Amino acid sequence: MHHPAEKPSTDRRSFLKNGATVGAAASVAMTLPERAKAAAGANERLRIGFIGPGGRGFGAHVKTLCDLHKEGRKIDLVGVAEVYETQRDMVADYIKDKTGTDPGRYVDYNDMIAKENLDAVCIGTPDHWHHKQIIDSLAAGLNVYCEKPMTKTVEEAFNVENKWRASGKVMQVGVQSTSLPVWNEIRALLQDGKLGKVLGFQTEYFRNSNVGQWRYYKLVADMNPKKIDWQRWLGTNEDLAPEMPFDRAVYKQWRRFWPFGSGMFTDLFVHRTTSMLKATGLRIPGRVVGAGGIFMEYDGRDVPDVATVAADFNEGVQGLITATMCNQESRVNQLIRGHYGTFELGNGEGFDGFDFVPERRQVTSQGDSAKRTFENERISTQPVKNTTKAHFANFLDACEAGEPELCNNPPDLGAAAMAVVNLGAQSYRNGEVYFVDSDNRDISTKDPGWAAKWEAKSKARELPNHIAGWKAGDFGSKLDEPEYMDLAGPWTDGKDPAGS
Repeated sequence: MHHPAEKPSTDRRSFLKNGATVGAAASVAMTLPERAKAAAGANERLRIGFIGPGGRGFGAHVKTLCDLHKEGRKIDLVGVAEVYETQRDMVADYIKDKTGTDPGRYVDYNDMIAKENLDAVCIGTPDHWHHKQIIDSLAAGLNVYCEKPMTKTVEEAFNVENKWRASGKVMQVGVQSTSLPVWNEIRALLQDGKLGKVLGFQTEYFRNSNVGQWRYYKLVADMNPKKIDWQRWLGTNEDLAPEMPFDRAVYKQWRRFWPFGSGMFTDLFVHRTTSMLKATGLRIPGRVVGAGGIFMEYDGRDVPDVATVAADFNEGVQGLITATMCNQESRVNQLIRGHYGTFELGNGEGFDGFDFVPERRQVTSQGDSAKRTFENERISTQPVKNTTKAHFANFLDACEAGEPELCNNPPDLGAAAMAVVNLGAQSYRNGEVYFVDSDNRDISTKDPGWAAKWEAKSKARELPNHIAGWKAGDFGSKLDEPEYMDLAGPWTDGKDPAGS
C-alpha cells in the first residue's frame, strides 16, 4: 500500500521574519484591556464548540468537559463540527445525554463558529488542520484549546504565537502533563542553582505494539466516502494536503503518514519535550539535528519507528529526546543534568517526587560550594490523578478570568516545543542540521558558526551562559584553576612563559 508522502522542504528561506521576539522564558504579559478581551464576553456561561472530536477529541476533550459540566463548571457544550457523520452523531448524542444540551451538528467548523455564539473551541483534528483552525478561531474572537502538537510545521507555530499575542485571547495547547506542579518546582530549584550550571535534559516516549504503532486504531466498514467528507478531511481546497483516493487506513491511522503529521516526533516527543522546556525555562533552540529510520515496522508507513532529536540551546544546554516504537521495557530515564548533580524523574507522568543525585565530592567541594550540602535527596511533589482533567480545568480558569497567562501550556511554549521536535523530523528527512536565530526566528541550514561560538568563549575564559531566571551567580559554574596551570602557555622565541 503506497500513499503519497509530503515532499520534504529544501528551501533555505527564513521562516516568518515578522515574528515577535520572545525571551527564553518569556511569560505572557497582557494589559488589562487585553485581558478583558480574553474573557467570556457577554455570555454568563462559556459556550464551547468542538472541531474534529475523533479519538482524542471525544475521549479526552468531550468526555472531560462533560464531567466538568456535571461538577458545576459554568460551561455549555453547544456545537460539534465533524466530517465523519457517524462520529458526529455519536459525540452529539453523548453530549445531549450527559449535559441535557442538544448541540448543533456541523460538517464545516466555520458554520458552527458563525451560528453558535461561541466563547471557545476545542480542536481535535489531525495536525495538518490545526494552524488554519486556530487562526480562524482567534480571528473570530474565540478562546482556543488545541490538541498537541500545536501545528504541523514550525512556521505555522510561530505564526500562531504571533496571532495569539495580538488577539488577547486564551489559548491552551493540549500537552496535559504541563499541568503537573513538578515543572514549576524544578524550574525554581534550577534557577536557585541546586544543580549548579544546567547542562542538559534527557527524555523519551517509548512504546511497543504487535501490530505497529497507530495501526491499533481499528478500521470499520462504516468509514467510507458516503459517511466521511473526504475532501474536507484532506483539506485539498485549502492546500493542506495532496489529492489522494479515500483510504480508511489514511483516515484513521494518519499519524503514520507525512502529509498529516510527523509520527513520534510530533505525536509523542512533543509531550516530554514541552515538559522539559517548562522545567528548564528553555524555549527556542539554536541548533537541531534528528536521526532514526524505519527499522522494523514495514507496514506501509512513512514515519520512523526509531528516532532521536538532539537540540542545543544558546543557554549552553543540550536536550536529547529518543525512543523506539518497538520496545518499551528498557526505557531511558527522564532527567536534568547540572555540574553539581542531576534530577532523576523516572518515566511517565505519575510523579510523587524526583531524586537529586549529587556529583562526587571531588567536584562539589569547589570553592563556591561550602554553603550547600550535597547528599542524595528525594524531593516530594504533589501528584495529579487526572492530568487531562486538570489541564482543561486550568483552561476554563483562564477563560473565566480573561487571563491568558494562567494557562499551563500557552502558545509560546507550544511553538518552542514544535521548533525542537519538528526541526528534528525535518533533519531526519532532509539529512540537514537546522539553526535558529531566536531573535527573529530565522531558520536555516547554513551554519552560523555554532561550534566556533563556544570555542571563542573557551579561549576568552568567559563565564558560561545560564537558563532564564538564574539567581545563583557563579555557583557551580566555574572551574578551579590548579596551580600547575601557571606552567601553561605558548613558548615564544623558545622562552618559557612561566619563567622557569
